[in-house]
Amino acid sequence: MKHILTQLTLLIFFSFYSFAQTRTIQAESSVVTNHYVTVNGNRIPYSATAGTLPVWSDDDRAVATLFYTYYKRSDVKDIDRRPLFISFNGGPGAASIWMHMGYTSPRTLNIDDEGNPVQPYGIKENPYSIIDVADIVYVNPVNVGLSRILDNDYDRSNFFGVNSDIKYLAQWIEDFINKYNRWTSPKYLIGESYGTTRCSGLALELQNRLHTTYLNGVILVSPTGLGIKRDGPVSAALSLPYYSVTAWYHKQLDEDLQSKTLENLIYEVEDFTINKFLPAIALGNSISESKKNEIAEAAGRYSGLSTRDYLDNNLNISESYYWKKLLYDQGLTIGRLDSRYRGVDKSDAGTSYDYDPAMAAWDHSFTPAMQYYLKNELKYETNMNYNVWGNVRPWDRDNDRTGENLRQAMAKNPYLHVFIQSGYYDGATDYFNAKYTMWHLDPSGKMKDRLSFKGYESGHMMYLRREDLKNSNDDIRNFILKTTPKGSAKY
Repeated sequence: MKHILTQLTLLIFFSFYSFAQTRTIQAESSVVTNHYVTVNGNRIPYSATAGTLPVWSDDDRAVATLFYTYYKRSDVKDIDRRPLFISFNGGPGAASIWMHMGYTSPRTLNIDDEGNPVQPYGIKENPYSIIDVADIVYVNPVNVGLSRILDNDYDRSNFFGVNSDIKYLAQWIEDFINKYNRWTSPKYLIGESYGTTRCSGLALELQNRLHTTYLNGVILVSPTGLGIKRDGPVSAALSLPYYSVTAWYHKQLDEDLQSKTLENLIYEVEDFTINKFLPAIALGNSISESKKNEIAEAAGRYSGLSTRDYLDNNLNISESYYWKKLLYDQGLTIGRLDSRYRGVDKSDAGTSYDYDPAMAAWDHSFTPAMQYYLKNELKYETNMNYNVWGNVRPWDRDNDRTGENLRQAMAKNPYLHVFIQSGYYDGATDYFNAKYTMWHLDPSGKMKDRLSFKGYESGHMMYLRREDLKNSNDDIRNFILKTTPKGSAKY
């Protein structure tokens, strides 16, 4: 009997103990570690702060907490002239892992020179990091990374939507600036993919009367459409230059086109797209048969597809069709996020692929590297799962005016410049759509000298190719120099 009572007591104790264990994260926390990195031949000391900072409700309750990693060069005493970069990824449910582990930070992935995964997984010094010229904070919005909702009764719509996302993040940024006393520093936003939507909206929100935080620059990496309309014939036509450079990369063009430099091919196909292809699509069923055949033949030549492909699809080839069909004769598909990557499907039939070979390759490298880095180098201990992709659904995409928000922010702030970075082989947010966004961000042309674009011979995350990791970080350095004020802010 005594033995049975002992067993029952132990059972109750361990049952209670197991129920009492929950995953928790503090509303505010920080762990500081100190490191060195060699950038452009110079040894740079820096501190890394991994921590959380609350999101406050309108009645001053901590309703969520955001996880961030803040890198600060530690041998610079005067921070008044030291730029602060605030970095966001996209999704909208993506953690900051991508640009953090891949692009601007002092640490980067263990991958090959073209961005392919290698083992053992892990991290190494980033010899091209911008830590030599700027401090950087990587921010994870609610429910991604280690960021979490703290008040489960709080309305999720206050976090998960184009405009609600911008509103709470603007206040959080102000709290971060206040906590680390960065008010006098030049400030920059950098966002990738949906992060460009986020940063474009934040540029204006931060300037409003609640915050009055003005920026020197916004960098849009692989930008979305920012709410700028491009429906119908425009949408159908703008993909052709991306198709053409992708076909060139895979050597699927006729010899006369294949032998051109990428630069010359881009110039030619962009000219054809704007001056011939777009007007032909706009004609719809009023286009003559002979003209339609002529345009279909030219589009097929530039894209690596056939004239029949374009005729059968009324001159409008979808991206999914292209990823499936370009290397059809080889039994291969190509990637969406980076079309240099090849994949294999269960069946060659169909008009869409089974998976994105680029994302499949990247997941190899990023997740284990970040999990290792948090625990072993940043020394941040938690029982929370690091959400590379988080649950942010449903996401309210209504009233996306972020392109107009950015235009207004530029108009009100003569210091503010915008720099767009795009990979030529990005099929998710293609480079020619990014150019179109830049052209129509400021239709008056009065601020176009503060808008700039740079293309790279890689994909959505152009920095995964080692040559472009160097070039794109150097381009950011040049952008900082360009946006360092030489005089007062006035027209």
